[in-house]
Amino acid sequence: MRSANCENERGDAVDHSTASGVLRGRHRGPWIGLMVAACAVIALGARRPGTGDPQAQRAAPRNVIFILSDDHRYDFMGFMPGAPDFLQTPAMDRMAREGAHLANAFVTTALCSPSRASILTGQYAHRHGVVDNTSPIPPGTTFFPQQLQRAGYRTAYIGKWHMGEDAESDQPRPGFDHWISFRGQGSYVDPTLNVNGTNARVPGYTTDILTDSALSWLGRQRREAASRPFFMYLSHKAVHAEFVPAPRHAGSYDTATIRYALTMANTPANYRGKPNWVFEQRYSWHGVDHMYHGAMQFDEFYRRYTETLRSLDESIGRVLAFLDSTGMSRSTLVIYMGDNGFLLGEHGLIDKRNAYEESIRVPMLAYAPGFVEPGSRINGIVRNIDVAPTILDLAGAEPARPMDGRSVLPLLRGQQISSHGEFLYEYYWEYAFPHTPSTFALRGDRFKYIFYHGVWDQNEFYDLQSDSLERHNLIDVPLYQDSIRAMRNRMFDKLQATDGMQIPMRRGDWQANERKRP
Repeated sequence: MRSANCENERGDAVDHSTASGVLRGRHRGPWIGLMVAACAVIALGARRPGTGDPQAQRAAPRNVIFILSDDHRYDFMGFMPGAPDFLQTPAMDRMAREGAHLANAFVTTALCSPSRASILTGQYAHRHGVVDNTSPIPPGTTFFPQQLQRAGYRTAYIGKWHMGEDAESDQPRPGFDHWISFRGQGSYVDPTLNVNGTNARVPGYTTDILTDSALSWLGRQRREAASRPFFMYLSHKAVHAEFVPAPRHAGSYDTATIRYALTMANTPANYRGKPNWVFEQRYSWHGVDHMYHGAMQFDEFYRRYTETLRSLDESIGRVLAFLDSTGMSRSTLVIYMGDNGFLLGEHGLIDKRNAYEESIRVPMLAYAPGFVEPGSRINGIVRNIDVAPTILDLAGAEPARPMDGRSVLPLLRGQQISSHGEFLYEYYWEYAFPHTPSTFALRGDRFKYIFYHGVWDQNEFYDLQSDSLERHNLIDVPLYQDSIRAMRNRMFDKLQATDGMQIPMRRGDWQANERKRP
């Protein structure tokens, strides 16, 4: 296993002064940060475990920090066996070593906006209504931090929101006492941030700026609101394409040897049994042979991705170091998660959206000294819709609306809970990226069934135990027909039970993406 030493908080002096609602300072470069949010959860009165009683409850932390990244695939962490040999993620490695690795974390929609809405509501996309990256938030939507506020929490949101694309999409949202965000995807450099309703352009690298803002807000909670628990949601733009590493990391992996995915090659074996749309997408914006319409080469794309990941890891390390140095670690649960996975050549594709493992699986780590057992590996399935009920459970707060997810707090305590068995996956066709069809799937502990809507193509069925790379589509194998039929029925049962049988349709005019025949 690769060394996993923690990256310490930078020792640079930071001078802060408030101007136009923006907290500015100096931090190893041209830039500095804004005040940002931190998270917290009330102790449940849990007792400390007795000797020889590993299932007993440990004292629960009162605060919560939830760190979200963008497009970080589940296996690109240094401690993971499948990670690139050259990849350096010391902070994530530390979280796994001193906390817990939730090894089977998934999203129910592998797309930024729907996944983020599912995290905040605990609901499937077809229920909360944010079904793609341009859908507005339906009126009356409730986010779980609103319940935390009612339970006495100080709350903050810092970073990428990305739900809706109108002029108000960066404005403060219900549930947060402190707000820092930006419109849409934002930028990696010199972002324009909305700080509690006031826009300001801040020079510097966005990952660093957001982290500085988060640490400033945490410091304020320690000084001014120590009697109240807090919840901070730190939401990074990194590592969303197109990737821009921090200047200090640019080119650091230029000489690294890339290991290409086994299913990346354009061979008959790799496409045997695959739907036609997968092969055709190989030559599209999200395919390895025509990525970004030929504007980028795969090797450069891959290296910039891993370089951009380095500042994200540093951000996590800085948060952990701050908590340690202030003594706040013993009262704070830190959760790190990705908003969706990311393909890097698997099946000849890049990006996400589809129901393949690299798309729907995400990294997830938990760190809480004295509460989360160091070095633990949690194998139970955890979904993005489980985040909200878990944090509310820790806070002793009730959801305002029914949630599709459930609390997995017992897993963090080292206890066992009943298996989900299977979970539903959904993705709805987009005008902007018409090469990926509407997709529904049911993913179980062993088998996965994938159903495509609105396209006359091959559905898919995989035995994940014997075929983890999803190379052998078993959809036509006679031996599995009863299992396939039963799984398809259960998938539609789950959709029907949650009012998910309507396919959303929006007005669109994307002439540039209409298919051109030769």
